[in-house]
Amino acid sequence: MAEFDRMAATTVGTHSRAAEIDQGLRTHMMSVYNYLSGGLFVAAGTAYAFGNIPALANAVWGSPLKWVVIFAPLALIFFMSFRLQKMSIGAVQATYWLFTVLMGISLSAVFLRFAGDYTPIVQAFGITAVSFLGLSLYGYTTKRSLSGMGSFLLMGLIGLILASIANIFIASSALSFGISVIGVLIFAGLTAYDTQRIKNEYLYFAQAGTDGAAYLAKGAVMGALGLFLNFVNMFQFILSFMGGSE
Repeated sequence: MAEFDRMAATTVGTHSRAAEIDQGLRTHMMSVYNYLSGGLFVAAGTAYAFGNIPALANAVWGSPLKWVVIFAPLALIFFMSFRLQKMSIGAVQATYWLFTVLMGISLSAVFLRFAGDYTPIVQAFGITAVSFLGLSLYGYTTKRSLSGMGSFLLMGLIGLILASIANIFIASSALSFGISVIGVLIFAGLTAYDTQRIKNEYLYFAQAGTDGAAYLAKGAVMGALGLFLNFVNMFQFILSFMGGSE
C-alpha cells in the first residue's frame, strides 16, 4: 500500500510538473508574440507617419540622416547580440523599441514609393501575416526537429545578401525576381525555425530546473526581434512581386 501511494504521488508530481512547464511555455511564447505585435504596430505607425508627413520625410530622406536610418538598425542588432548578457532587461526592451522605430522610419520609403496607392502594401501585409502565422504555428507544434535547417538557411541568407548586392550593379529584373522568390522561402523557413528554437530554449531551462528567469526575459525580447526581422523581410520580398522591387 505504501509503495502504491509513493507511485501515485510520483505520477501526480510528474503530471503537475508537466502542466507547470506547459503553462510557463505558453506564458513565455505569449510574451514573445506581444513584443512582436507591439513592434510591428510601432514600426507600421512610424512608417506611415514618415511616409505621409512631408516635413518628416524630407528631414530623413532629403538629408544625410537617411544613412543613419539605413544602418542604425543593423548596428543595434550587433549591439544587442554582443552586449545581451551585460544588459538589464529594461535596457534590452528599450533597445528593442528603438530598433522598431528606426525600422519604421526605414520602411517609410515603401509609402513614399507607392505615393498614396497603398493597395499593394495592404495586400502584401495580409499575405505576409497569414503566411507568418501558419509558419510560426507549424514551428511551434511540429514534432520534427528543425535544427538541421539552421545552417542551410544561414548559408542561403548569405547568398541572398551577396546576390542582392551584385544586382545593385547588374540591375537584372530576372535576378530581382529570383532574389524575391528565394528571399520569401528563406524567411519562411526562418520563421518556423526560430519559433521552434524559442520554444526549445524555454523547455531547456524549464526541464533542467535551473533559474533562467532573467535570461528568458531577455530571450523573449530577442526572440521577438528575430521574428520581427523575418516578418519584415518576408513582407518586403512579397511586396516586390507587386511592383515594389526597387
